[in-house]
Amino acid sequence: MQKQRKRIGVLGAAMLVIAVASLGLTGSAQAKLVEPFTKFQYCPWHNPEVARCVYAVTNSGEVVLGSKKVPIVNPVVLQGGISEPDETTKFSKFFEPTNKITLSKAAQPVPGGLAGLVNCKEISNTLLRISCEVTFENGVTGLNSTLELARPASEIKMSESNLARREGVAMKLPVKFHLENPFLGSSCYVGSSSSPVWWELTTWKTSPPPPNTSIEGASGTVKFLEEGLILQLNNNKLVDNAWAAPGATGCGGFLAELILDPIINASAGLPAAAGKNTAILNNTIEITTPFALELIEEENP
Repeated sequence: MQKQRKRIGVLGAAMLVIAVASLGLTGSAQAKLVEPFTKFQYCPWHNPEVARCVYAVTNSGEVVLGSKKVPIVNPVVLQGGISEPDETTKFSKFFEPTNKITLSKAAQPVPGGLAGLVNCKEISNTLLRISCEVTFENGVTGLNSTLELARPASEIKMSESNLARREGVAMKLPVKFHLENPFLGSSCYVGSSSSPVWWELTTWKTSPPPPNTSIEGASGTVKFLEEGLILQLNNNKLVDNAWAAPGATGCGGFLAELILDPIINASAGLPAAAGKNTAILNNTIEITTPFALELIEEENP
């Protein structure tokens, strides 16, 4: 274990080297970034509080929400800037990217589609039942679940130390799930801004209540790109299976939700207490500094 922690600690040391380099220069000129730095173009690196820029892509994994498992098949991007960590909590402040898209909205197909959630015959309201049947007859049975940020980016917390050393919580992320299908309308959500789902993701082992059992994340392997100006973390795995999920609300729009919400919740096993849900995120994380971006801009006026 000590050897493993020592090896993993190399990432923390590498991050420290980059952090020190960031003290060299501050942002200025009107210039441009070039590949592979363009992915950081929306990092708010001219903000003096921003010590590093983060661009993380979740390439695969799964989310288990109640009784429904949704594989991650479309990449999800988390981007922004982070401050130096607080000496006590080890967490850095997170800063929204300049394009305002902190967490990209990538729809993930739900296996079984809408038919797996809604049985038209169970709807007693004649108009709604007919609408449901018409929707199914037209083949509009696909259902997507889209992960969205539920709170401002400033409420995200990230610990580079915990991420690297596989200790405690690496990232605290407030999310909600948008269930998307024409029949469900535009406001069908599990979780909300006022009542988000809180993920406390780790690269170490989880300690969930039953029936879930412990699962293990991974800090990944470190690679330096562009002469050390970009730190790339491959095969990173963030996990959490100790979170609770509320029931779905707003499904079908005004009045229809009174009927559809209970049907969807009963079919999906929602609300689901802690220990019945899981998030597994397989990532590639890239980190750079304002110093590096300033350097690239100077080289590309």
